[in-house]
Amino acid sequence: MHPNQPAAQRQRVLAHIADTDVGGFFDLLTAPQLLDRGEALQPPFRERVYSPTETLAMFMTQALSADGSCRAVVNAAAVRRALDGDAPLATNTSAYCQARARLPLPMIATLAREAAGLVTKAAPGWWLWQGRRVRLVDGATVTLSDTPQNQAKYPQPASQKAGLGFPIARLVALVCLATGAVLDAALGPCAGKGSDEQTLLRELLDSLQSGEILLGDAFYATYFLLCELVRRGVDGLFEQHGARKRSTDFRLGERLGARDHLIVLTKPKKRPDWMSPEEYACAPATLTVREFQAGGKIMVTTLLCPKATPKSMLKVLYRQRWHVELDLRNLKTTLGMEHLRCKTPAMALKELWVYLLAYTLIRLLMAQAALVADQIPRQLSFKHVVQIWGCVLQRGGTRDSVCIHALLVMMAEPRVGRRAGRIEPRALKRRLKSYPLLTKPRKIAREEVREHGHPKKQR
Repeated sequence: MHPNQPAAQRQRVLAHIADTDVGGFFDLLTAPQLLDRGEALQPPFRERVYSPTETLAMFMTQALSADGSCRAVVNAAAVRRALDGDAPLATNTSAYCQARARLPLPMIATLAREAAGLVTKAAPGWWLWQGRRVRLVDGATVTLSDTPQNQAKYPQPASQKAGLGFPIARLVALVCLATGAVLDAALGPCAGKGSDEQTLLRELLDSLQSGEILLGDAFYATYFLLCELVRRGVDGLFEQHGARKRSTDFRLGERLGARDHLIVLTKPKKRPDWMSPEEYACAPATLTVREFQAGGKIMVTTLLCPKATPKSMLKVLYRQRWHVELDLRNLKTTLGMEHLRCKTPAMALKELWVYLLAYTLIRLLMAQAALVADQIPRQLSFKHVVQIWGCVLQRGGTRDSVCIHALLVMMAEPRVGRRAGRIEPRALKRRLKSYPLLTKPRKIAREEVREHGHPKKQR
């Protein structure tokens, strides 16, 4: 702790360290906060080498490893048992794969949601925006292993020839702005009915609570979503939808300031396909929203009072929506969730929630480290914490409170986000290897190699 740190701040930090059981954060699946819930969610099982909790822990380790294979995680477990002097464990992966298949999806998903609830509920008031919890929503895509089962559930893009593409799925996630924890998520195909981000978000609306604020991009600023948020007591702040943006006229409605007004929207005459006639009839005929222009964008919000929430304040708040892009990048790139390795849709969905659970447990560590350092979690480096966590796992963990506190301090050392005006080109400097692209099914390509040999490298 820096000697020049104000005395009051030092006292807050020391008081928090004294009152916090930091040891639980290094064995979260068996920590008091999650142990009872985890045991309640476990299916009935016989005494096996791979219990549900141990299997889930191995599944998370496998997902986070660079190798990502079942063989690697089983070998690691066998070596650990041998070094501990326990009964030898076979390195055959069959028992572990069967144990993974027995893991119930509700157990993994519920643990992930409740772990996120732990960190968000414990967030101190100074992490919030004007005393209110802010939620971020955004979508992303992930690819899956190219198997017939995955292709049937999550078909590859129609523009790709059969055998040349990968199954692709759309993910929509609700993220806590203060802590970065993923509160809930939904997965669906990228094409066909019900594949859009709006449909997937509607599956997650029960995760929102009255008094919260939802931030999203222009995909979400639709009449019926705004009505549903108002009904639930949730405020929304979105970039204006493209179709509506072109017709925005600040001379109309109740003027609140320069390029800032209230306007009354009317219910669309055409009922959406996803909406039942009863739901359409219950939707309000009109809705009052606020439109304003700030930072070169036209925004729409249900925060109607210009005194309580001036547009300059909302402009700063909306800039923080970018954090959800970084969070999804951490999930896909840093943790490796961009491609799900499991061969069936059911197992791929479990793998997705295993990634989300591992991600949330890392966010719990970041929240704990931020509290110890009297910082906010967004100032800490996600990748730095992942690297330290990986080193701890390799050494078998620790329960020594002095060591754990030292690790938490280490996690909080680097600071990120202080790069105002940073601009980087989206281009690769390192050239890829000059192999041609696969333009035909692999089976046909193999036959051509047998007959004609490998093609020459491209220059």
